[in-house]
Amino acid sequence: MPARTVISLENLPQTVGKIFDQAQNTTANHQKNFVALHKLHTETASHHGSAGERAFEHAFLNMLGHVLPVKKGNPVADRLMRFIGGYTKYMNERAMEEANKRGDDDDAEDFDTTAARFISRVLRFLFKGSVAKDKVVRYRVMQCIAEMISHLGEIDEDLYKLLRETLIERVKDKEVPIRVQATIALSRICGADEEDEKPTIIDVLQETVQYDPSAEVRRAALLNLPLGLLTYQTALSRMRDVDPSVRKAVYASVLNPDKATADPDAIDVTHPRALKIADRERIVKNGLGDREEAVKAAVAKLIATWVDIVQIEKVKSTIAEDALSSVFKTRVDILDSLTFGDDYWTDLSPERAFLARVFVDHCVATKDDVRLESALPVVTMLAFKIQEAYNDLNAFLADQTMDDFLKEGIEDEEEDERRQMVEEERTDREFVIGEMLKLSVNLDYADEIGRRKMFQLVKDMISEEDLPESLVARCLDVLRKLSSSERDLIRVVVEVVHDLRDRNDDEEQADPNRADDGETTFGETPATVKTARAPPKPPAEMTEEERARADAMDMRCLSLCIGMLERVNGTFEENSTLEGLLGELIIPAVKRKEAALREKGLVSLGLCCLIARRMALNSFQLFLNQLQSTPEKHKIPVLKIVFDILMVHEGHFLGPTSPNGDRIVEFLMHVFENSELDEVQALLCKGMAKLMLSGFITDERVLRSLVIAYISPETADNLELRQCLSYFFPVYCYSSAANQRRMQKIFITVFKQLCEIHQQSEDEDIDLISPAQVGLLFADWTDPQKATVVAKGVPGREVDESIHIDLATDIVKELFDDDMRKDDRKALCLLLGKLYIPDTIDDDKIRTLKLLMHNIRARRPLRDLASKNAFVKFETAISKKFEKQLEDFNEEEYRKLEHLQELFEFLDDIIPDIDDVDEMMEAPKKRGSRKRRSDSIVTDATSQGAPSGDDRSNTPFSTTSSVASRTKGKGKAKRRRLSTSDDEDEDTETEKMDSPQTVKPPTRVMPKRSAAAKTRAAVSKVINLVGSDSEEDIEETPSRKPTSNLKKVQKAMEAARIDEKDLAEQEDEIPHDSIMDTTLEEEDYEDEEVNNLL
Repeated sequence: MPARTVISLENLPQTVGKIFDQAQNTTANHQKNFVALHKLHTETASHHGSAGERAFEHAFLNMLGHVLPVKKGNPVADRLMRFIGGYTKYMNERAMEEANKRGDDDDAEDFDTTAARFISRVLRFLFKGSVAKDKVVRYRVMQCIAEMISHLGEIDEDLYKLLRETLIERVKDKEVPIRVQATIALSRICGADEEDEKPTIIDVLQETVQYDPSAEVRRAALLNLPLGLLTYQTALSRMRDVDPSVRKAVYASVLNPDKATADPDAIDVTHPRALKIADRERIVKNGLGDREEAVKAAVAKLIATWVDIVQIEKVKSTIAEDALSSVFKTRVDILDSLTFGDDYWTDLSPERAFLARVFVDHCVATKDDVRLESALPVVTMLAFKIQEAYNDLNAFLADQTMDDFLKEGIEDEEEDERRQMVEEERTDREFVIGEMLKLSVNLDYADEIGRRKMFQLVKDMISEEDLPESLVARCLDVLRKLSSSERDLIRVVVEVVHDLRDRNDDEEQADPNRADDGETTFGETPATVKTARAPPKPPAEMTEEERARADAMDMRCLSLCIGMLERVNGTFEENSTLEGLLGELIIPAVKRKEAALREKGLVSLGLCCLIARRMALNSFQLFLNQLQSTPEKHKIPVLKIVFDILMVHEGHFLGPTSPNGDRIVEFLMHVFENSELDEVQALLCKGMAKLMLSGFITDERVLRSLVIAYISPETADNLELRQCLSYFFPVYCYSSAANQRRMQKIFITVFKQLCEIHQQSEDEDIDLISPAQVGLLFADWTDPQKATVVAKGVPGREVDESIHIDLATDIVKELFDDDMRKDDRKALCLLLGKLYIPDTIDDDKIRTLKLLMHNIRARRPLRDLASKNAFVKFETAISKKFEKQLEDFNEEEYRKLEHLQELFEFLDDIIPDIDDVDEMMEAPKKRGSRKRRSDSIVTDATSQGAPSGDDRSNTPFSTTSSVASRTKGKGKAKRRRLSTSDDEDEDTETEKMDSPQTVKPPTRVMPKRSAAAKTRAAVSKVINLVGSDSEEDIEETPSRKPTSNLKKVQKAMEAARIDEKDLAEQEDEIPHDSIMDTTLEEEDYEDEEVNNLL
């Protein structure tokens, strides 16, 4: 057998490179390359020792360094990152196998293995790249760590702390992809975190899930958040996230339906049996009520899997109903297996009654008449069932009332349990009756006997004082179904109300102190007398018991009135019987001091106002006053009344002819801005959003307030408000070009207000949305292309494509503000590139925009490079796209247009930033002074050339301070310059400025071809003025070393080139005040300087 070849360290980089080259092509050969690379690694380490390990690590890191600068999305780089993570896993597995074979259980030696040293070297190399300036490098570093981190094995404590700190720092990186990879990596070391380390990794992940501005990062944190008793509530809170993908991830991944059905015995915190009833209700309510179909589908799948695991609980809300309806849609097999025979109705439990009622509602909604006929019971039979159940309920309540009276004052655990069981029993009985009444609405009342029986039963039930409050609305629904018209319904309810209020008046009509002996006085003729109904006793004359009973009766009557008015669509004038209730019951209730009675009275009055326009006009101020005087928690029903009245009678309150429309809007804005309760804020937001979407409110102040509320950090926890506005703004803007125009007009105001908030909160730890993000939101909301998609489906709808042009005009006007911060100016400039520019634009608008951009460059030049590049790019695109429209543009003729006088007044008021121009002109002088030129030349001959032709870009500006050193035959002057100190330079410069013999250069600009001769003449003249002094200084001052002076000359040459390059872009803007051009060839200049120095 041939001897085994020893791997040479010189060929090691090529061998490692070949393996990486194969791994980047496909993932199919990764396993083979894991083996080859590990074999190379171990053999190199065994044959060459530590030097071999270092050589392999260097070759490996060299290959890794080639991958780090590759941008995101490159599949080759992604495969190599997976290869590195896979190799880490393979290497640790092999090391563990070898340790097990040796029987080595000493943990201390795990840190001193080849694998441990390799991982430590790679991680420390990656930590350096985590703070790189290039975002691509930081992204690839985090991606590599995320691939490796699950397979690191045992690492030392210092390396772990460094890894933890690096990942926590990158979770707050400004780039979204980097934060995503850092979050994924950080979630995989949660188990190694210790409680005393603050902040804990769990805290960091929870904060990321809730508050990170990027939906992609929140979703990554949600999917990788370890679920436990302390974290699952945070995960469930994302059911109200503003992004649909995050909401869907909660139902499809966090509450994984496949996990529950795969192993029913494995119960974790998200298992339906482990979840609380309130949590299950919240999941169903938020999921099935979501506006995204994808989210609804995920919830429907989740609920369908829950049917086989848990029973649907009976609840008073519609949550269980929505869940069961979803099951009927997704599980047709369950729907087919349900049958409702006569035995089913014999002993109804809450679950059985609920199932039958939802089944009937589902058949009615889907128009499944076949299943409906087989499920509906006979009307008469159901009426008797309801009557029997109601009688049993009354008997049960009477017995318990007696027991409570006998056991009054007894407080122990058994008594508490008994009361709790009684309450549950009462709730179950009421629930069964309510479900049967709901089912009665869908019955076929062709049977007249059954109809009369049901009508009389329901009428008698609402006439009972002890009828539970939860059954009042159900009885009124049946009564409305059985009534021939609204008048009939109102008549029946009014009779019942009067009967309830007058039931005890019969005992009071007779005088209790008068004895009735049945005898009459002589001459009296007995006759039948019709007794009139006595007026109710005033509250002041009532006892406490009578007053409490009267208040309870009024509450019951008000509940009946509210239920009746909610089911009436006719006008108040058409139903004159309501006037009696208004004067005798509703108005007195509004005047009561008790909060409960006054609230019900206000609701009843508000419902009357919805069907009575004149009453609404007279009573609207009353509701506004109640909003001011009512506590925060009691404002919700009053606000609902106010918004309902504004929606129904919009023309009389918010219409163009209404004198109080502006005052109403200002009042609502005042309440909205000063409300502290989240529910009140959300309700006000919904109400104003509906009014704006309907076109009843067009005030830009309201729209601005809603935008500020949407981006304000104070509403970050008010998810109901945030989700309402996240849905409102796109619908509002895309539905109408006029709405987009309003949004465009408020952009600058909102942007400036947000910038002020940022400036004020720089020292505070407040998570604010950046101005750049706000700009992107407005660019999206005002995009005419998205409004075009909506307009295609609506005939007669037009789209205004010039909105973004007007927005660009507003942005450019705002750039004239010299007090704007650098970051805010940059955000506006970058936003210009995001705007949609249509193919056809009105001439006035495009010329106005071009004029503003021209004046920006002339009067307020941008200093920041990023801002300047973005602005130039946008201006170039505009000029190129509308070149024909801008050909004949003349500003003088444009000034004559009357409608543009305001624009030119704005431009004329802008004072050019002369300081910046002077600073740019003085910059080359300051740099040139470091070259230690002759004093007289620096003082008297400083000038700017006027280059022309091909040489203009190379020498845009030149100073005569360098001419003295470039002009031949002036060696003595050079010797004087070398012997002059810095202090003497300054003194001499001052003297020459005051000298009357100083020759001032002309201010006329001449072509470059004549500049050279005049430059030589001017320089010769200036030097002759100081020639005699220079000869004397030669003898007094010793010369310096030529080599050091030559280096200074070379540095001066480089500084002059930099000055020329920096000022090349400004030559057209800075006026030239000199005809001298001192441009010479660099070689001649260097030779002359050397000769003068030597």
